[in-house]
Amino acid sequence: MLSKQKIWILVASLALLLLVFLVIGREEQVDFSTDVKPILNNHCISCHGGVKKNGGFSVLFEHEAFANTDSGIPAIIKGKPNQSELIKRVLEHDPELRMPYNRPALSQGEIDILKKWIKQGAKWGEHWAYVPVQANKIPQTVKGFEKQIGASAVHNIDRFVFENLMAQGLQPSQEADPMQLLRRLSLDITGLPPSKDLVDQWKAGQITYEQMVDHLLASPTYGEKWASWWLDLARYADTKGYERDQSRIIWPYRDWVIKAFNQDMPFDQFTIEQLAGDLLPNPTHDQFIATAFHRNTMNNDEGGTEDEEFRVAAVLDRVNTTYEVWQSTTMACVQCHSHPYDPFVHEDFFRSMAFFNNSRDEDTTDEEPKIRLYEVEDELKLHQIRSWLQENAVPEQTKAYTEFLSFQEPKYHAHLCTDFVKGELIDTKWLGLWPQGSAYLKNVFTGGADRMLLNYWSSHDGTKMTIRKGGPNGEVLSEFIIDRTGTITRSIPFKPIFEKVDLYIYAENSRLAAQQSTAAISWFAFISEIPGDQSDAHQKVKNSFHDLLNKRPLTVPIMIENPSFMQRQTHVFERGNWMLHGEEVQATTPESLNPWKEEWPQNRMGFALWLTDKNNPLTARTAVNRVWDQLFGRGLVSTLEDMGTQSDPPVQKDLLDYLAWELMHTHQWSLKALIKEIVLSHTYRQASSISPQQMSRDPENQWLARGPRFRLSAEIVRDQALFVSGLLSDKMYGKSVMPPQPDGIWQTVYSGESWKESEGEDKYRRGIYTFLKRTSPYPTFISFDASSREVCLSKRIVTNTPLQALVTLNDPVFFEAATALGKQMLDHDSKEPAKAIEEVYAAVLFQKPSEEKIKALMQLYHAALADFAYEKSAFFAADLPDSQRKKWGAYTVVANALLNLDEFLTKP
Repeated sequence: MLSKQKIWILVASLALLLLVFLVIGREEQVDFSTDVKPILNNHCISCHGGVKKNGGFSVLFEHEAFANTDSGIPAIIKGKPNQSELIKRVLEHDPELRMPYNRPALSQGEIDILKKWIKQGAKWGEHWAYVPVQANKIPQTVKGFEKQIGASAVHNIDRFVFENLMAQGLQPSQEADPMQLLRRLSLDITGLPPSKDLVDQWKAGQITYEQMVDHLLASPTYGEKWASWWLDLARYADTKGYERDQSRIIWPYRDWVIKAFNQDMPFDQFTIEQLAGDLLPNPTHDQFIATAFHRNTMNNDEGGTEDEEFRVAAVLDRVNTTYEVWQSTTMACVQCHSHPYDPFVHEDFFRSMAFFNNSRDEDTTDEEPKIRLYEVEDELKLHQIRSWLQENAVPEQTKAYTEFLSFQEPKYHAHLCTDFVKGELIDTKWLGLWPQGSAYLKNVFTGGADRMLLNYWSSHDGTKMTIRKGGPNGEVLSEFIIDRTGTITRSIPFKPIFEKVDLYIYAENSRLAAQQSTAAISWFAFISEIPGDQSDAHQKVKNSFHDLLNKRPLTVPIMIENPSFMQRQTHVFERGNWMLHGEEVQATTPESLNPWKEEWPQNRMGFALWLTDKNNPLTARTAVNRVWDQLFGRGLVSTLEDMGTQSDPPVQKDLLDYLAWELMHTHQWSLKALIKEIVLSHTYRQASSISPQQMSRDPENQWLARGPRFRLSAEIVRDQALFVSGLLSDKMYGKSVMPPQPDGIWQTVYSGESWKESEGEDKYRRGIYTFLKRTSPYPTFISFDASSREVCLSKRIVTNTPLQALVTLNDPVFFEAATALGKQMLDHDSKEPAKAIEEVYAAVLFQKPSEEKIKALMQLYHAALADFAYEKSAFFAADLPDSQRKKWGAYTVVANALLNLDEFLTKP
């Protein structure tokens, strides 16, 4: 009989043996997204995907991959790799039969993965980025890294990073030098170096690192820095683009973005207001201005262009931009055909387009609709009109008058006129009728209005205008005399009609020559008379209305929806051609992403709610990835514009999902809270120096074993030079400015627009306020990789060219900064130039110069001093003795060198 001890030994042995068999027998599971999908995308999908489906076989969607092919049987038979045509073809030796056809064969490793995947049941699986974000388990151990850097310094971000570092055999770096870390933090959060007061507090230990983070996030300069990033995505510019590229007033949108960042507007609200602020209940002026995000599209004013073509082009751009900005998705492919790699079909593009296809803008020269931002006195008149209407009119009338005075919509632009007799469209925009000339404005709905509002310009009076219903023999609806010259908006009696009609417009003026235009009409609108008792108060209200109609306040292009009688249908464009209309589609979102909820309206508001729904798999990931890129110079997914199946895979996927979850749930969409969490981590605070091991194993720092170090952005390069020299203006908001630039950069053809150099402190304002002309951007910024902003830009590609050094050495702004910095050295000079140079060097670069650098800078100083002694006219300075002028000149040369150092132009 076995003893109890022997029985326990036997049981333990059997259990161990069973465990060994289980481990040996367990086959590693193949993951579709990470193992199989890349093979299919690289080798198969170009012929068997969104664009082509050769042989009736496609690997783009699951149902297509397992469906019958043209042969009548599926190419993939689950669980049976040897019977699957896919495997037979990749193993085929005959080049006419082997797949991929006329391309290199799959490697044996790739074939083995496909065979194993099919054998295991060919589980499809979704691409990681299309799966809703889940709360990730935070790694709890960091294998001794707490001892290396201090347990209190380890944050949740570090736990994810350290786990990956350990797997790669890498170690995190020590924390950066305190002064360099302070400079890095300030540049990243505010776009400027820290002030002297902050530096003194930091050196004295009067402020902790976290308090410094909070202080910088609360600074108004935070909004200016981070708004610059967003304006690249929003393709913000001060001109309309295309060939004429004339100026537009849209800077209030730029100011709105800065304020939104400074107020830490939650990212979901930030999204909704820009895409659909006009559709909010009782929207404010600011919420209307926010919608200028999608009025940053280009507008073609060139004569002879088709307005509808470029209206459609703007809508297409809005679809592409929205998906790139919020979904990291390359939707432009889907305009012409189904996506070749990602699960979006051709119709998805136009279903999304339907959300944006009913805005009022029509590529007109005046870029309407615009919000009219009245002065205080005129705003009071608008309030008095609204109050009168609320007491004397029905709500519909009150709304109609208020909206017309705010936006001058809805109206019919003259470019819609057709069937001209003795008339034409002037520059394709304005209706010009000659004497006895006529035209039609078709399919007009007046809604029973008894007044017609007409906007026109005329240099002649005495023209009689007649408007008839349907044609030249139709009922007269309105008849009036143009008795005033100039540009005017008039209210004219009109016979009420309640159905859609064609209006026949006829002009006569016997005093004009045969082809002399009677007037240039811009638009027509229809509205009911302001109701009232014909009292003095009533007349005063009507006079105020006409007065406001003809005011020219500041206006900003915005988004407004078409009224019901102007709604457009949306069709699929065959092969992407806007003139080839296919089937009609309704507004909805791609099935491959989060589902549409029935309670959402089928307009831009519904689309914005869909984007910010916490089940949307891409919005939070995209936002986190872009913020991470701003701080580290590389996103957790390096392809910022694309998180699809062809994107670079995330090397820190769990960290990306953790931060996306945090952004939505813990931080409630607060970008400031997200940035704070990132910059508090040791991962961010690491020294940026690189060891030989890091260089060999991770040259691009994707595993984050060291701190971020990269060249500063164009705006920061310039702003920093002005800041350290004491020239930078802290003035915020307002009209864009024109700092010095070389003569002849602007060569305008169509207008008298010119680069008028700003005066006073406006010359030295931050780069975000610099006027941006799309066809001729500010040269300094373009040299440092800024965008012309004709389209959305997810990431600026950093270059290194000799032009950049030429800019920082010779540009007037940098020369003035060097001159002012040279004056600081002169002021520090006490017969010890080396000490003066050392003090300014430390103030500019936040570190003491080495003896070698001081020696080199002193050599430069003495050489420059000798040059100024030889060439007395080389440097001028008022009210200083000759010796001081020469010193200032020499110090300026040294300062110019400091502003060109790699340490100055690069984030530490």
